[in-house]
Amino acid sequence: MRLHQFTRVKAMIQMVQLQTHAADIADFIKNQTTLSPVLIGHSFGGLVVQYYLANLEKDSSGNLAGAVLICSVPPTGNSGLVWRYLFTKPVAAFKVTMSLALKAFRTSLPLCKETFFSQEMDDNLVLRYQELMTESSRLPLFDLKKLNVSLPVASVPNPSTRVLVMGAADDFIVDAKGLEETASFYGVQPVCVEGVAHDMMLDSSWEKGAQVILSWLQNLDIKF
Repeated sequence: MRLHQFTRVKAMIQMVQLQTHAADIADFIKNQTTLSPVLIGHSFGGLVVQYYLANLEKDSSGNLAGAVLICSVPPTGNSGLVWRYLFTKPVAAFKVTMSLALKAFRTSLPLCKETFFSQEMDDNLVLRYQELMTESSRLPLFDLKKLNVSLPVASVPNPSTRVLVMGAADDFIVDAKGLEETASFYGVQPVCVEGVAHDMMLDSSWEKGAQVILSWLQNLDIKF
């Protein structure tokens, strides 16, 4: 197989993975008769939710109550984040590349902590999560170098879908402009949580993010 053919096939595989995960979500939601699910997607997982909202939600018969995007990659992909970091934070760009693209977070505890967690996080807890993340990253959902080739999510969102877009003030991966881009796409005001890092749901102050989501859920007309 020629190089350009291999690259094209690889990009198609990444798209299939994205579509497959979103299709699983759609199938689950379609079969809900008593519950109105709320989708919560974090970081690159937010792209799965965004793909569902852009391409599959119309077939869910209105069963979706809402969606929460936490420190999510913007709907246009990660290229904007990469270029901003290269020109404004070259050292941080190098570290992010080492950590994510080259998977150095799996072997370097300091780099794993800087990339995903607050500095106040206990090292033993970071080590525990590092081991779990290492196992889960052996089969990547996305090829970061080809992400924007395989990202068909930038279509007009459903205006009736209730979306919460939240980010972390100490996020080392998704910057403030990326957070604003996602919120603007969905026509909402972003919520930036102070004192937490990218892995908001695991960080030492995870309760802050959980409280924002809980307050938002309480304003939705859904069953708990």
